Amino acid sequence: MQPRNMSMSGVVDLAAVKAAQEAKSKAEQARAEAARQGGGGAVSPADLVIDVDEAGFELDVLQRSTEVPVVIDFWAEWCEPCKQLSPVLERLAVEYNGRFVLAKIDVDANQMLMQQFGIQGIPAVFAVVAGQALPLFQGAAGEVQIRQTLDQLVQVAEQRFGLTGLTVDADVDPGDRQAPAPQAVPAGPYDALLEAAVQALDAGDLGGAVQAYKNVLSDDPGNSEAKLGLVQAELLQRVQDLDPQQVRKDAAEKPGDPAAQIAAADLDLVGGHVEDAFGRLIETVGRTAGDDRDAVRLRLLELFEVVGADDPRVAAARRALARALF
Repeated sequence: MQPRNMSMSGVVDLAAVKAAQEAKSKAEQARAEAARQGGGGAVSPADLVIDVDEAGFELDVLQRSTEVPVVIDFWAEWCEPCKQLSPVLERLAVEYNGRFVLAKIDVDANQMLMQQFGIQGIPAVFAVVAGQALPLFQGAAGEVQIRQTLDQLVQVAEQRFGLTGLTVDADVDPGDRQAPAPQAVPAGPYDALLEAAVQALDAGDLGGAVQAYKNVLSDDPGNSEAKLGLVQAELLQRVQDLDPQQVRKDAAEKPGDPAAQIAAADLDLVGGHVEDAFGRLIETVGRTAGDDRDAVRLRLLELFEVVGADDPRVAAARRALARALF
């Protein structure tokens, strides 16, 4: 759903959009190491809801998120909406049976974490997946909305990072777990090519990464990891030789020039200015027609893929694009 250890601005709002592949690789390494050390056994339902403080955040949230998505409930005793929301999240954590873990953080006792996440009000709910933080929702929310959000989170965690959750056994005593012997996991048919793409990105060989992802898609056009990796690598490839000052100058002087606005939007996105990139291209769609408009629209759709369909900024931009087109 793009490694830094954490991003407080969303899964894809990054300076380097390759972090999704890197985070997945680190998550896989962490799980393999846990298996070698005898970890990864069944947990009890009681382990699915935990209280977390600043001292335990690294272990209980960041490291745990390499095995399972961690949903964070920021709450306080004086917060009345929290008293309505928290029991729902706790019940759903058990109902989802290990597909995520709920971490409860008292903001009064953990002001630093509240500041790090940029929280302006509570209740506030975030998730951390493979070390990356993303906002889920703030304020009171209905159970239907919460379930939809959790379903999307579980899907992204599994598809982008290979996190399938924990095994839950109601008979397991939390203080007396017996881990199964580690078993080798067979490599998938495209794991070597996908790993080659990640290594190419690490080495700055963007052309090699693009080709590696294309090789996967030539045999498996529906491979979601390769499709995401390709649009990210192509974006980085497009901007690597641009002169940012000249691009910004051209965009400011030529508001109706599709090429100038497309180049500036690419820079916006790589710099983490997602909404600026979307807004720039939507405005350009409104100023252009014919082939020019189509070129801008297609680039905008590519940037939607980079950010991810589950991001609320994409949903808002799609609505704005529809208004601009029709």
